[in-house]
Amino acid sequence: MFSDADAAELYDTLNPWDGSRFPADAFYDGLVTAAGSVLDVGCGTGAMLHRARERGHRGRLVGIDPDLAALGRARRRGDVEWIAGTAAEIGLRQEFELATMVSHAFQCLVGDDELRRSLTAVRGALADGGCFAFETRHPQAKAWQDWNPAQVTEIAGLRMWHEVESVVDDVVTFTETTAQPDGTVLRVDRTALRFLDVAPLNAFLAEAGFEVAEQYGDWRRGPLTGASREIVTIARRVDG
Repeated sequence: MFSDADAAELYDTLNPWDGSRFPADAFYDGLVTAAGSVLDVGCGTGAMLHRARERGHRGRLVGIDPDLAALGRARRRGDVEWIAGTAAEIGLRQEFELATMVSHAFQCLVGDDELRRSLTAVRGALADGGCFAFETRHPQAKAWQDWNPAQVTEIAGLRMWHEVESVVDDVVTFTETTAQPDGTVLRVDRTALRFLDVAPLNAFLAEAGFEVAEQYGDWRRGPLTGASREIVTIARRVDG
């Protein structure tokens, strides 16, 4: 058996949070450091908030995620608040200067209704003038074309690969297989991600009461171009 707890531990091995090595982590580290209070939606194993505390952040830090195994690892630090739930269930009112969704968690909001409810909840959790920072893979880059069994990751004595099942409109459904070195399958996880383009993304934000303050095509704050692989967004809560 390869349990949910095993999967959460492997995720941390595959995705260490390190702003000195990864531009995406450095981007969010700067935002979090500058904010007095932070809500991380889809916090997973809590690596970003763990690092913030290690770096001396003294304000309120809250992480929310529906994955109980991931939260189990997040809760290794007791000086951060951890909440089991989804973005749409936050129920916090005007309490944070900054909300984040990192590591492409925003793309897990697949349906229109789910996306609208989640954006409304995030806006509600932000204080006046608060900002929501997140990223989504730019659909023009077609990142899913690299998600195939030929691209195998070998780590911690295991083999992992992905296989796309379907691409329907802007939703890509794929599986992630974890196996032993001899190919014996231990676990298969199925995921659907939404690849919103810039115009519909910004329309959803505006409908939910956000205005786009900054939007970039890479982690070094470069402009959106025809070659951009990311849509990195900082949206500000519109009052009223």
